[in-house]
Amino acid sequence: MQDTSKQYDAVIATCKSLFIKKMSDYGSAWRILRLPSLTDQIFIKAQRIRGLQQNAVRKVDEGEVSEFMGIVNYCIMALIQLEKGVVEQPDLSVNKATGLYEKQVAITKKLMEDKNHDYGEAWRDMRVSSLTDLILQKLLRVKSIENNEGNTQVSEGVDANYQDMINYAVFAMILLEEKQAVIKKTN
Repeated sequence: MQDTSKQYDAVIATCKSLFIKKMSDYGSAWRILRLPSLTDQIFIKAQRIRGLQQNAVRKVDEGEVSEFMGIVNYCIMALIQLEKGVVEQPDLSVNKATGLYEKQVAITKKLMEDKNHDYGEAWRDMRVSSLTDLILQKLLRVKSIENNEGNTQVSEGVDANYQDMINYAVFAMILLEEKQAVIKKTN
């Protein structure tokens, strides 16, 4: 579990760095996005990953990792939107947005640690393609909840689904990194 925590933090640090750089370039323009728009952005990323995993030919020179990073960052934006609400104009400084980002990461990492303990790090024996499919499944659940105006009878809310997607994406990036390390060792 100790390695997982460190690996998780390293992946999140990379995602957060990208988030901060994009905030510096674009400001908090994402604050105008409603949750279904963010869900659709995440869906596009997950569909692209699935396509990369299934197709032998790639026409755009970007791999799965950058798309998983996008999933993490869009999910964190969605969690911030759930907390703060949607605005008509960008309203967050880089520092304020970074603080909100870190708050959501802390909550989501705690969830990961609790589930990781209970499941015995089962994700380490999963395929990245399975994690992608789980993200897509969570997205379809979120879309259904959104279409039902947030009402559920027995299911967890959209926040738990966004948190699970973050954790699945982080796990996928850890597995991809470990696979690259093995390939480099054997070459």
